[in-house]
Parts: sequence; structure tokens; C-alpha cells
Amino acid sequence: MKNLYIPILFLLLLLVLAACGDSSDPNATDGEAEGNAEESVEEEKGDEAKGPIEITDASGNTLTFDEAPETIATLDSGTLDILHELDATIVGRPSTSEEVDPALEDATEIGNPHEPNFEMIAQANPDVLVVPMSFKRYEGNINDQGTELIYTEANSVEDIQESIHTFGSLFHKEDESEEINQNITDIIEEFESNDAPATKTLLVYGAPGTYLAALPNSLSGDLLEKAGGENIASDFPAEEDYPQYASLSSEKIIEENPERIMLITHGDPEGVKDAFEEEMGQNATWKNLDAVQNDQVVVLPSDLFGANPGTRVTEALEVMQENLAEEE
Repeated sequence: MKNLYIPILFLLLLLVLAACGDSSDPNATDGEAEGNAEESVEEEKGDEAKGPIEITDASGNTLTFDEAPETIATLDSGTLDILHELDATIVGRPSTSEEVDPALEDATEIGNPHEPNFEMIAQANPDVLVVPMSFKRYEGNINDQGTELIYTEANSVEDIQESIHTFGSLFHKEDESEEINQNITDIIEEFESNDAPATKTLLVYGAPGTYLAALPNSLSGDLLEKAGGENIASDFPAEEDYPQYASLSSEKIIEENPERIMLITHGDPEGVKDAFEEEMGQNATWKNLDAVQNDQVVVLPSDLFGANPGTRVTEALEVMQENLAEEE
């Protein structure tokens, strides 16, 4: 009898091992079983990606979301561009007189960073509203609506890349945001590898009658240095209320004698240029500047320099470099 038990036990052991070796599909081939295992791993990764989302915005606030927001709105054109690139559902966009992407036409116009329209923000009723740091004084108007605020900054290319990274995390678009940022980094490195002599430049931001010099800690100042320019206002004292800008000092400007003067404005660029040239004509000291004598006073595109350009920051960098490269 003992000899009979041995083969029976052996057969039972083989059956148990076979069952353990293929628990998913008894009819699956080895390749199919392997594929099922990989799909299971991918599903686990997907479930993990859909867990709570934690981001830190430009104000230092750490925000946690149970899931990606269903709707979002912004007062800033550059942020709008980033969100659109990441396929976010945008229900509120900045008010503008410029042409709007057809895909965004149905989004409610909610004003701009300087004049937010709270009635229209409430009507759009986004889960999240993206705003600049200057919006702090309006927080109370939004908190009662149950809309979450995310603060952003755009005083450098790195600030814009950080926003792209943040929104990539918020909407589970990490791969897409990484690709956008890598493209920006590649273009910056290409410009920074240029060893041509730096062009002495004055960046002037303003409107008729009000002009300020853009400092290196402003976005245009950052772009200027990355494109190979030298900001002659780098040691000008910053304005208390606008730390990225400084008052124009005729004495220092004459001393530095810029080769280029670039004008930045929100709107009516030609009107600003005419008014600025008229002001220069009334001040004899400006006439002797190399930039003026060689007709190197240019107006930069307002959509790239008058506001946050978003993912188009590479276009702004190229425009800056082209203006620096122009022969006198």
C-alpha cells in the first residue's frame, strides 16, 4: 500500500504546482500570461497616479487635491497657454481684444490680473482659479465661492517652467509637461552657448509719460541675459512697489551708453514708441546715445513681453536674440 501512496502524492503535488503557476487564465499561453502580468502592473501604477495630488504654488502654499480638478480658470494669458497645452478643461479666460484660439472661445472672459471681474468668475465657477501674486488683496472675494486659488509667478524662465511642472502634476500630465520644459531648456542652452560679445541694452517698460527700466530679476531682464545681452540697469535701485523695475536715471543711462533700447508695453506699441522718442527728443542728453544715433530703439511684441508668454517663452527668447543681433 505504501508504494501506491507515493505516485498518488506526486500527482497531487504536480496539480497544485500547475494551479499556482497559472492563476489568471488557464487557457493563456506563456506570452499571454506575461502580458497579463504587465497589464496588472500598469493598472496598479494608474491607480496610484489617480491618488491625492499635492502641489506647492508660488506663494509657498501646499495644496492637496483628492483628484485632478475638473475645471480651471485663469486671469493670465501665459497660464492660459500652458493649461491649453496640457488639455485642461478651461471655463474662464482673461479678457482680451486679441484673437482667441477657437477651442477657448466658449470659456467665460473673467477680466485680467489688474481688473478681475468677480461676477464673471462666479458665473464660470471653476474648481481652481490661477492668479498672480498681486491677487492676494482679492482673496476674500474668492474664498466665499469655494474656488481654490493657485498662485503663480513669471519673473523668469525658471518661474514659467515651474508653473508648467506644477500644472503637469495637477492634471497627471507629467510626461507632457516634462517634454515642454525640456524643449525650453534645450533652446536656452543653445543660446547660452553663443560666445558673441554682450550687447549693452536698456529695457524700458511703460506707457506714455511713465517709464521704468526692467531689471535682471524681471522676465524680460532674464530673457535679455539668456539671449546674450548686457542689462545696463542691473545696478539701478529697484522700485519699492515694483521690485523688478527701477526709475530711469538719465545720468546712469548716459554713462552706460546703451547700444540698444527695447521698449515693452501692454498695448499700443507704436504709440508708446512715438511718445518715448518725443520725450527723448526733448532731452538733449538722450540724443548722443549710440542706440538713438544708430536708430536702435525697438518695440518688443506685447504678446510676448507685455505679459507672461507661457510656453511661447522660447519665441520671446528668439525675438530678443534677433534684436540683439541686428547690425547697427
